[in-house]
Amino acid sequence: MTKIIKIGTRGSQLALWQANWVKCEIEKILSCIDNELNENSANINCLNSSTKDVLDNALSIPTIEIVKIKTTGDQITDRPLSMVGGKGLFVKEIEQQLLDGQIDIAVHSMKDMPADLPDGLTIGAIPVRANPFDVIISRDNIPLNDLPAGSRVGTSSLRRASQIKHTRPDITPISIRGNLDTRLRKLDTGEYDAIILAAAGLIRLGMKDRITQYLDENTMVPAVGQGALCVESRQIHGESEKHDLLISKIMAKLDDINTRIPVEAERAFLKKMEGSCHIPVACFGKLENKEKENSNSLPLTLTGLVASEDGSTIIKESLTYLINKEPKECSTIAKNAGIELADLLLNKGAKKILESLK
Repeated sequence: MTKIIKIGTRGSQLALWQANWVKCEIEKILSCIDNELNENSANINCLNSSTKDVLDNALSIPTIEIVKIKTTGDQITDRPLSMVGGKGLFVKEIEQQLLDGQIDIAVHSMKDMPADLPDGLTIGAIPVRANPFDVIISRDNIPLNDLPAGSRVGTSSLRRASQIKHTRPDITPISIRGNLDTRLRKLDTGEYDAIILAAAGLIRLGMKDRITQYLDENTMVPAVGQGALCVESRQIHGESEKHDLLISKIMAKLDDINTRIPVEAERAFLKKMEGSCHIPVACFGKLENKEKENSNSLPLTLTGLVASEDGSTIIKESLTYLINKEPKECSTIAKNAGIELADLLLNKGAKKILESLK
């Protein structure tokens, strides 16, 4: 069997952190497999004994390599993403290498993923979600509501800019591109008075102390999938190689159902809205009372938003759905919830906003 698992990723500091985190988690899973094979333990809490067939009695577990891939989005740093193609700019080249068999899995930020995937690929795993919210970082540690009129706030997102304009029409969102260090340097040198970023990236890179204020969904609805990772893999078919079957089993262990349910609802909302970075669309789902293990269903609260580009009009609604915890049913229910919320917003005027932005 193939003795190497290749993980494709962008080469940014944050992307490499994410890929290395997935690498460590997979190594834990493979170690569990190795223990199962070598100790022949029937009770070990990892992959079951059928893995022996997948590994074909291998004497050693695969090693893992990280492959850095430059994407179109990495090469365009002087213009807002909404002007050059929006979602997909950070994943297309990586997906092509996955389809070509040059890598075995791809690690993306879920918020970079388009609503539709190429034929032959699937979201193999959605690991435990980090903080999903946006944050504001200001030079003088001033929260959003207290920023002086005329403040320049850096953001690369139409979604964020429109919500800022709606909340604080007296401050000016200005486009900003570049990695985290670049954006923070532009803030510190006075080019901006504040910047808005995703909390997850700052936390993952040990920059939590720079955060001035967390903006929850009541202040700023986050991007679809924000804070979550997407581990993309090839779809399994009857003729799939044993290596891909092994990848599929690893993905099943890496997947977190309490993250997948809300993220699938959010992505269904996005697909119904035909959303991209071109339009200010946002959706955030959260499961309530996850600690009630004896319950057969969990309440999912889903908040969706569509805004005009200038922030003058915002349509925002929240609905709660009961999600059956049966794996075969929860995905379908979650996706239907996202579609239902999208239809609600469309009927309340979002359709008119979206048509005006085309």
